[in-house]
Amino acid sequence: MSDVFNLLDCELVDPEERAGYRNRRTQVGRELGAELLGATIYETPPGEKLWPYHWELGCEEFLIVVSGAPTLRTPEGERVLAPGDVVAFPEGEAGAHQLRNDSDTPFRVLIGSTKSGLYVAGYPDSGKLLIDAPAHGRRTMLRDTPELDYWDGEV
Repeated sequence: MSDVFNLLDCELVDPEERAGYRNRRTQVGRELGAELLGATIYETPPGEKLWPYHWELGCEEFLIVVSGAPTLRTPEGERVLAPGDVVAFPEGEAGAHQLRNDSDTPFRVLIGSTKSGLYVAGYPDSGKLLIDAPAHGRRTMLRDTPELDYWDGEV
């Protein structure tokens, strides 16, 4: 824990090693000793993505580009971001997003978010839904089709 955290030269201690989605990250709030602050610094190497394309309910996010030039994909299309750019992602399908590194140097972004006791994420490219209730130790990934009737299986 420290009282100052530098986004440019901080040590990133939590790696994601999945091919195509490699990154390193550190939870900034935890490093500062905060209990309710939700912010993480991510570094993504060239040729990798930061998560699958997704939208969220129970979570509104923003990102600040710290370094590099990430390509942002949203429902409106794609654009390259620059250091200092800030983008917000509202809840629901309108806030769908993904970051990709098409450059030859790593990028760093700070992503902050709100969280509720129940979090849902949709993954349009793969047709999945994540239902997460962290306080209750419940996390479920489901296909988003076929849709069921409310009374399906009830007697």
